[in-house]
Amino acid sequence: MSLNYPLQLRPILQEYLWGGRLLGELLGKPIGDGPTYAESWEVVDHPDGQSVVENGPLAGRTLGDLAKEFPEDLYGDRPAPPRFPLLFKYLDAQKTLSVQVHPNDEQAAQQSPPDLGKTEAWLVVAAEPGGKIYAGLKEGVDRDALAAAIEAGECDQCLHAFEPQPGDCVFIPAGTVHALGAGLVIAEIQQASNTTFRLFDWNRLDKDGKPRPLHIEPSLAVSDYGRGPVAPQTPQPGDAGWERLVTCDKFLFSRAHVAPHQSVELPGVGGFRIASLVEGSGTMLSDGFEQAMHPGETLLLPAACPTATFTATEPSTLLDMRLP
Repeated sequence: MSLNYPLQLRPILQEYLWGGRLLGELLGKPIGDGPTYAESWEVVDHPDGQSVVENGPLAGRTLGDLAKEFPEDLYGDRPAPPRFPLLFKYLDAQKTLSVQVHPNDEQAAQQSPPDLGKTEAWLVVAAEPGGKIYAGLKEGVDRDALAAAIEAGECDQCLHAFEPQPGDCVFIPAGTVHALGAGLVIAEIQQASNTTFRLFDWNRLDKDGKPRPLHIEPSLAVSDYGRGPVAPQTPQPGDAGWERLVTCDKFLFSRAHVAPHQSVELPGVGGFRIASLVEGSGTMLSDGFEQAMHPGETLLLPAACPTATFTATEPSTLLDMRLP
């Protein structure tokens, strides 16, 4: 047996107070009756979540187990990391999230338990009018100014903000202070980390009338005071119908706009690829594999998987994420 076909992984749904119902309504996720479905973890190998294969002879196996048993099939000629290094998820932000910052690899390794750092990138799937992204600090904001603003309950005065449009991509390296505003649906690729420091929660109280815990000193310690203001990425033309949204040392993030009855290929690159359809519909074909694709459909293509081809039946947008 080998890991040589596209893997469909069971979404892991997370409910938080800021979530909604658009993960089901827009992206076809199997949400229940509740009103606060916030995240769908599509591909993850982490102590806080573990993807399970739903198709083929390896159905029922976890991504973590397969990464250990079939490292060459999954990673190709790359050295196998301790665990699968990327996490891909969708978010439905119906309320503004707390202002956060994530550590880099060196800083996260000092946590207990140790974790990876968290560099991430967002693709805006849907945005209500007036929805905001907070990304980076305003010019001239240093540690003292940020600390004073947090103490005064005015952290938002230090943040750069803009109103995104569907299709915008925002790159958030570790250390970038950030928050998602209400009314946004996001596709997020990130390092496989769940370490978050919360430095401001908009002076909100929980259901018991108490503020949520903040991590002010750790946040101030890992914040990058030179990062900001942050604007949407400018896509760079690529090959064979693809455009590059983000190139960094943690991942490559690309997008293809595919017209009806047209195709794009996802060839072998010496490593795995994560493919997810954010709009439209079509079919993904590989050797002995055929899968109808609808918004929110995500596949993990191991390095040993033959070239896959997506053919659109209507105007479609496909994402591709992999290691550099």
